[in-house]
Amino acid sequence: MNTQSQTSPSQPDRIIIFDTTLRDGEQSPGATLNVDEKLTIARQLARLGVDVIEAGFPFASPGDFEAVQKIAQQVGTEDGPIICGLARATKQDIQAAAEAVKPAAKGRIHTFIATSDIHLEHKLRKTRAEVLEIAPEMVAYAKSFVNDVEFSPEDAGRSDPEFLYQVLERAIAAGATTVNIPDTVGYTTPEEFGRLIRGIKENVPNIDQAIISVHGHNDLGLAVANFLEAVKNGARQLECTINGIGERAGNAALEELVMALHVRRQYFNPFLGRPSESEEPLTRIDTRQLYKTSRLVSNLTGMFVQPNKAIVGANAFAHESGIHQDGVLKNKLTYEIMDAQLIGLTDNQIVLGKHSGRNAFRTRLRELGFELSDTELNKAFVRFKELADKKKEITDWDLESIVNDEIQQPPEFFRLELVQVSCGNQSRPTATVTLITPEGQELTDAAIGTGPVDAVYKAINRVVNVPNELIEFTVQSVTAGIDAIGEVTIRLRQGDRVFSGHAANTDIIVASAHAYINALNRLYAATQTEPRISAQHSQLSA
Repeated sequence: MNTQSQTSPSQPDRIIIFDTTLRDGEQSPGATLNVDEKLTIARQLARLGVDVIEAGFPFASPGDFEAVQKIAQQVGTEDGPIICGLARATKQDIQAAAEAVKPAAKGRIHTFIATSDIHLEHKLRKTRAEVLEIAPEMVAYAKSFVNDVEFSPEDAGRSDPEFLYQVLERAIAAGATTVNIPDTVGYTTPEEFGRLIRGIKENVPNIDQAIISVHGHNDLGLAVANFLEAVKNGARQLECTINGIGERAGNAALEELVMALHVRRQYFNPFLGRPSESEEPLTRIDTRQLYKTSRLVSNLTGMFVQPNKAIVGANAFAHESGIHQDGVLKNKLTYEIMDAQLIGLTDNQIVLGKHSGRNAFRTRLRELGFELSDTELNKAFVRFKELADKKKEITDWDLESIVNDEIQQPPEFFRLELVQVSCGNQSRPTATVTLITPEGQELTDAAIGTGPVDAVYKAINRVVNVPNELIEFTVQSVTAGIDAIGEVTIRLRQGDRVFSGHAANTDIIVASAHAYINALNRLYAATQTEPRISAQHSQLSA
């Protein structure tokens, strides 16, 4: 077994967690976030304990620049995470990234250029010799702004290893402190990826001057397995996203990597130069924040977490088989390799009631990790009182649903004033809605649909008159019981762009209407702003 017996700045005895939820994760269709939503997620990522937040691609748009800069200002404190901005290997991109991360106590520029022959020929239209000149020149340029520079050879998994070694050597010589090895298209297998990392350690003469990072997509469902194999062969930074969101099939999932390294740390310890019996965590992640972070990202992005998703799925700690239930009741270790409380998933307790005051409400939200402004608190408190009149038992999950629903509201162009539905097995579902338009007009219309939700959506469309196609509609219960809050997530498509909407209510028809309006408001907002640069999705896959 090839283990590391000593540590150095470029070979730490722990794993650095680099979260790219706000950059690569946001490239998921429909997962576009506004500045406030990015800030909310960034604050939670800091509570989670990630080492690096890749906050966005500053050159892509004014909105992305603003988001990275605000995260650098408000989350990039001295005791907070490194704030990173992505940049192509061009001076304009690097200048934008440098300016955006400047307010952070610890800022990083992550620059990249493709190295695979297929990318060189068909995307960059450059030769290997040109890339060998551009990479070190742009790393050095980034180094003139910040000390912490990361370099990525895009599509490294399909690059000629000998050429890759040359590019990495020159990038490190120019000042790169981290070199990231991306499996951009999710093509490699664990053994291949491990061999690639091992080859880099053995064939790049100055590799001891940089930390090896890995970034990988999940097109073949192998991203997490590839990363764990990379760790065994010398990778010390893992670039991942909450819930594994990202382009196409997504990225390596942060929660899966962290818990694999935690549950199996005795196996991984020797690869990091530790005694196998060591109980010291291999990452700085506060695992008790994992479930909460997963829920927040799911709600804000509209990316539904499948029930059988590892670690954070609804069924991850559920047992239906009689044999399994019997074993777990006798000893949890019979069928559970980790405690649900370890990821912050605890039994729901009644924490507040309809007589609870504002201070008690604010205190409980702080205990749950929410810091709300006075305006947000007031809105959430009104929602809480409304819910308390309908439900006898208010759980932490109910509170989280209320807060997430309030803090993720998009700009309000259209406002729902009334929704009323008539349906039954002997009648045609009919909905009446009243909306306030962006011009302040109050308009009412009605429609017949195949069901009550369909009728509501058709009535809304008659009022707003914004072309769109509904491509996804999901409803899930936050808690058990007939009076449970229902969370509705919908996704709309207009052209090649997808917009999500989310809402929660004890009445799922009302929640469905609000979710639809939220998505329409995002769509409408996008039509009022300048589009991102066309290169974003074609060249940001590193």
